[in-house]
Amino acid sequence: MDMALLYKADSLTIDAALKRGLLLTDDTLATAVLISLFTDKLAGPDDELPATEDWRRGWWGDCLTNKPGDKIGSHFWLLLRCKQTEVTRLRALQYAREAFAWMLEDGVAKAVDVEAAWMEPATGVLALGIVCTRPDGSAERYYFGLNIEKGGAVYYAV
Repeated sequence: MDMALLYKADSLTIDAALKRGLLLTDDTLATAVLISLFTDKLAGPDDELPATEDWRRGWWGDCLTNKPGDKIGSHFWLLLRCKQTEVTRLRALQYAREAFAWMLEDGVAKAVDVEAAWMEPATGVLALGIVCTRPDGSAERYYFGLNIEKGGAVYYAV
């Protein structure tokens, strides 16, 4: 059971879900998926930063891990302002798979399948379809739209 997160489409933010001032919990993989995809993972020394960036970002909690190389999040932010190309789509797919690797290593999921396609007729919006298969064989589906050219994420449905 995880703390439930709530996606706020109007501000493109994710926050803790509350009811009467108390934190809500959730037994789906939604929280793990949201954190994995939309926390900015630390860029490596060889990663090319977007033109508007001059720091490598990353989550402060990564410094507390005992496992070398164990970093939370994705490198989606490295795609900010990229053009709608096949290379960008493939990089996004790679970044999503990397972001979910911990779920497989830790046994949270038996499989995580990710698909990425440019949305039509929208320009610069990459659609992500994610299927997380739990160890018991049950599956959860998530859909997101990433506005690569404008630098935002839109959470479409769970």
